[in-house]
Amino acid sequence: MSVTDERLSEPTSAYVGGVTPPRTSAVWERDRRLPRVLRNILSLDDLEAAGRSHLPRCLFGFVSGGVETNASLRANREAFADWALRPRMLVDTSGRNHAAQLFGRHYAAPFGIAPMGATVLSCCDGDAVLARAAAAANIPFILSGASLIPLERIIAENPAAWFQAYIPSDRDRIGPLVERVARAGYATLVVTVDVPVSANRENNVRNGFTLPLRPTVRLALDGLTHPRWLLGTALRTLRTSGMPHLENMGATRGLPIVSPDAERDYGKRDALNWDDIAWIRERWRGKLVIKGVLIAEDARRARQVGLDAIIVSNHGGRQLDGATASLRALPEVIPEAGEMTVMLDSGVRRGTDVLKALALGASSVFIGRPFLFAAAIAGEAGVGHAINLLSLEIDRDLALLGCNDLASLGPGFLTRVPGR
Repeated sequence: MSVTDERLSEPTSAYVGGVTPPRTSAVWERDRRLPRVLRNILSLDDLEAAGRSHLPRCLFGFVSGGVETNASLRANREAFADWALRPRMLVDTSGRNHAAQLFGRHYAAPFGIAPMGATVLSCCDGDAVLARAAAAANIPFILSGASLIPLERIIAENPAAWFQAYIPSDRDRIGPLVERVARAGYATLVVTVDVPVSANRENNVRNGFTLPLRPTVRLALDGLTHPRWLLGTALRTLRTSGMPHLENMGATRGLPIVSPDAERDYGKRDALNWDDIAWIRERWRGKLVIKGVLIAEDARRARQVGLDAIIVSNHGGRQLDGATASLRALPEVIPEAGEMTVMLDSGVRRGTDVLKALALGASSVFIGRPFLFAAAIAGEAGVGHAINLLSLEIDRDLALLGCNDLASLGPGFLTRVPGR
């Protein structure tokens, strides 16, 4: 039997976008119904190279880069190699299912789209594109507080969306922002807690990217050498929406991203503390999550404050260089979480990565950069394709692991790799 004749059992969850999944492996047979730009995209890793070709250098560097030496960025990927999988043989997995539940809601897969700021610079209508694709696939989507589309519009596009906030350390500003999010109809508020100050992102300076955005000759030339991005994103955005603004950093619309004063919209956050989180807890009636936990003590404090969940995260390696990888922090955090839901982001790229995180105790994972690259190169179809690829990997990997559902995953499916 040739490799192209080998069959895979049908995934148990729906293939998004109204397209039936090919019965042969995507690695062996490309789906000719896909847009041409997506036909050679066989994994999430392939999207970074495609994004590099499509985006101007400054924007690609902004999305892909970490901070300072990129030590935490590299560590996030390396951490998954710490663990090897221990499959069970001769297990009937024909009824396997990789659906997940978070806060009582059923999702089609155990991963979602992480919050990312300024996505409209890489993809016209970026946040709306990501939100719609997540809704179509029935996976979680978190809108970033640094987004350039009003949060009220995104909840209309995806009523199940979560909102992530960069909370200033000023309760006169915190209160109105929280009230705005509640009025819009968001049921889940995620507070990012690992950004007391802006990180030292030297790669942005080297690549000519700044926020506020400063038009330069270098930036103009960069755009001219990437005509698909220039016409399909930059000029289209200006024509349809005008100059992007910081829309969601506070209770009202912020300044344009080219304004010299735009940075003040971020507010001071270095005085934010656990008392402020408790204050928000008293006022927010929905699910309250903090993102950026890496140690057991912070998980314990979150539980004591009465939070519903935490996201174990080092901000994708974009804040403190040398911070521990999210996956390596997970086993320390889980015992202190109690009844809280524990999720993880940073570094997830393959179905096996997802299963390793879940086996170590996470309920779900979030992924950012690959989905933004997918949106940049092919819009909603690109994001849907990326979701499909990862969903098919998880389905296949569950079968190969000899596991029928996510609830059955546990540390027994893993072993430490010697020497790591």
